[in-house]
Amino acid sequence: MSDIADTFGQKPLASDVAMILAAGMGKRMRPLTAARPKPLVRVCGKPLIDYALDKLEEAGVARTVVNVHYLADQMTAHLAARQAPAIAISDETEGLLETGGGLRHALPLIAAETFFSLNSDAIWLDGPRNAFAALSDAWDEERMDALLLLVSHAQAFNYDGRGDFHLDQLGRITRRKPGRVAPFIFTGIQLVSQRLLRDAPDGAFSTSVLWDRAIEEGRLFGISHTGLWYEVGTPQMIGPTELALTQL
Repeated sequence: MSDIADTFGQKPLASDVAMILAAGMGKRMRPLTAARPKPLVRVCGKPLIDYALDKLEEAGVARTVVNVHYLADQMTAHLAARQAPAIAISDETEGLLETGGGLRHALPLIAAETFFSLNSDAIWLDGPRNAFAALSDAWDEERMDALLLLVSHAQAFNYDGRGDFHLDQLGRITRRKPGRVAPFIFTGIQLVSQRLLRDAPDGAFSTSVLWDRAIEEGRLFGISHTGLWYEVGTPQMIGPTELALTQL
């Protein structure tokens, strides 16, 4: 566990290790990803993955694992130029493993019982507390296998879906029912115990498989993000995101 407390005097971070999922093909971001990986697509002149890495550095997360697949050489060269956090590469060039498989494959490099996991295209603004401190404050090792950072529709920019999850009064998560609307959207950021990955299948699989088991066991929880969150999944979302960020 990290000995770094956030600036508001909360308890230390639940982990000083993170995993950034950056191995996707970026198909929704074409044609911008024809010659570069999606995490290196720029928003306000800054590669998407640097938004996540800068947030980790600011929060005091010392070590980060990043998985790579598509145009991996570009990713590796970009990451090598950073001073902090310390970065280890999880190589998936032999085959994509999806989100769950990517986490399982990277566990030897993560080497921590509890760690943060986030998408490489996550752009968010913090509220009174940074996201990693907020997750750490809510983390309960005894009750939780994973704690997801969720955001309401009102605080999500560029998002036009029906939502992902419901939260009960204790913070336990249930999925949106087919054809219905759910009040919370997954930001791509979570705090994970290695218990979530126990008996995980080999090869490629989605983290959703593990979430469903945790939901059945009452061990998947969430908290509501107190800041803003920007979806940047397609080229059409870049302009509105840049406009919103520059007007702050």
